[in-house]
Amino acid sequence: MSTRVADGLGLLARLVLGGVFLVAGALKVTTPEAMAKATQAYQLLPHDVAAWVGYALPMVEIILGLLLVLGLFTRVAAVLTSLLVVAFIVGIAQAWARGLTIDCGCFGGGGTVSAAETNYLQRIIEDLGLLACGVWLSWRPDAHLSLDRAMFRPATT
Repeated sequence: MSTRVADGLGLLARLVLGGVFLVAGALKVTTPEAMAKATQAYQLLPHDVAAWVGYALPMVEIILGLLLVLGLFTRVAAVLTSLLVVAFIVGIAQAWARGLTIDCGCFGGGGTVSAAETNYLQRIIEDLGLLACGVWLSWRPDAHLSLDRAMFRPATT
């Protein structure tokens, strides 16, 4: 694969993954109580711990999304984002396996919904696509239009 193609794929992966995390965090940051309830609905963590995760998650998503979109500390941001996506996949899969009928809370909302409103398979497939972007960026973080490249790559003469 040529460097030009790899750089283009890196830019696309950064913008997709970073954009999704930035939008998801921004949609949730103004409703911390709803996010706490959404996280508690998964019934994975102790009630109070799940609430704190729900409060913190939107800010973490915004920070990671900004770092990825800007291409700053790309490898670190990609690894952390990939770990979060794996946690999201595990959370959704366990809710599905346990028969919980919840909205994932991915872009706000969350909590209990009717069985017809659950879309676990679709969310897992979407998350696998995001994970692919994160894995690519973890392996090859250098891409077009990145602050990493502008700040840390040695100048050529």
